[in-house]
Amino acid sequence: MENARIIREGLGAAKMTIFGGVDAPYIWLQCPKGLPSWEFFDQLLAKAHVIATPGVVFGKGGEGFMRISAFGHIEDVDRAIRSIRENFGTIA
Repeated sequence: MENARIIREGLGAAKMTIFGGVDAPYIWLQCPKGLPSWEFFDQLLAKAHVIATPGVVFGKGGEGFMRISAFGHIEDVDRAIRSIRENFGTIA
């Protein structure tokens, strides 16, 4: 759950809209306005070199979100969050 806290705080400090990560190791990141989750998946991979799960794979209600897992090594989580912030800044 320490990784989840790092993700929540790191993305939240960048004014990105996030949900979860308090009682479960998954954080939901809202995609940039109007961008489908598969397109944002492609951008995250190409620009930030980060893989997250497009929310739409969980059903229609997940469209417009990415699910980020807090599982992994803390160094990798730090690097991923730093890369998302550097490449996407504030997502609105």
